[in-house]
Amino acid sequence: MKPVEQQIVSKLTEEFAPEHLQVVNESHQHNVPPGSESHFKVILVSEVFVGKRQVQRHQMIYAVLGQELSSGVHALALHTYSPDEWSGPTSVPDSPQCLGGGR
Repeated sequence: MKPVEQQIVSKLTEEFAPEHLQVVNESHQHNVPPGSESHFKVILVSEVFVGKRQVQRHQMIYAVLGQELSSGVHALALHTYSPDEWSGPTSVPDSPQCLGGGR
């Protein structure tokens, strides 16, 4: 696991005590240098999300990852669930292919 990815995992684990957490570096799907850590998909299942709307969940994650978002992480695809909403990895949509960046 690369440094930024590990930092994201550590912060989200500490803040949300997730039942399921998956952080996927999707930078290779974009027009960035090899080895970049700029585009991530986060799948997070936590009791903390019970009774919260998607926008509130996303705001909570943005607050925790503020440093990463201001210093190199360009995009986060967030998939957030309460334990009752989670039906496993097959319920997570695939990320779209990058359409920009001059490729």
